[in-house]
Amino acid sequence: MKMSLANIKKAKKLLHKRECIAIPTETVYGLAGNAYSDQACQKIYKLKKRPKNNPLIVHYLNIQRLKKDCHLNNDFIKLYKKFCPGPLTFILNLKKSSKISKIITNKKNTLAVRFPRHSVTRRLLKILEFPLAAPSANPSSRVSAVTSNDVKEDFGKKIKYILEGGKSSIGVESTIIDLRKNPQILRLGGLNVSTIQKTPQLLVNINVKDKNIVNKPEIKKTIRTVEKLIKGKGRILVRKSGTESKIRIMGESENKTLLSQCVKIISKKIK
Repeated sequence: MKMSLANIKKAKKLLHKRECIAIPTETVYGLAGNAYSDQACQKIYKLKKRPKNNPLIVHYLNIQRLKKDCHLNNDFIKLYKKFCPGPLTFILNLKKSSKISKIITNKKNTLAVRFPRHSVTRRLLKILEFPLAAPSANPSSRVSAVTSNDVKEDFGKKIKYILEGGKSSIGVESTIIDLRKNPQILRLGGLNVSTIQKTPQLLVNINVKDKNIVNKPEIKKTIRTVEKLIKGKGRILVRKSGTESKIRIMGESENKTLLSQCVKIISKKIK
């Protein structure tokens, strides 16, 4: 698809005025605004009818720009080098000096960040002086938009501008991984969990919202199968906490191929 510089400049102008626009990404279209502006972020929540306690994902061009706002760690560096730009969102600790709107974070000291791969949005981010808060461009009760027409159907004239970028190539939201302590997958999405697990010396936890799912016969059988596969080479642990369960697979990095296969087997069953 041919990129229009005039469209990108128009998008930039509106964003500088603290307006909200729709932007294309490889996952789904996003409802974007200046992540440093309380006014822009409030408009995002209002348009989406999104609960104020539900934080927004912030989109950056690269790691150099992220350094201004977040503390980085070794796990993040490994994953960034391997998967970014791409459909992976990271939960990181905010710096006290960050200009990120507290509306985005619900006044917490953490931030969800992503580096989109779509060429149009990357070109836009390159000419902006701020990152973009951009949840999916749909009302909270609707399915995520993967084309500009989807956005038009959902918002009509309520949205100032839609930056055209063709159809989203992946079509589902990004995978979210919490990197504040031991890496934990918080949401399955555009990047397969088993692909992440292949990263050397990286421990991955799979969070399951329904804690009772691990009691189902087919899941128990799958876990026993995995235990046999990794016997002497790794371990699998299942822990219940509140309304969720956590399935943890760990082992030496030299056995990462086998361990990744096990993650894939379990992830497929719990979807």
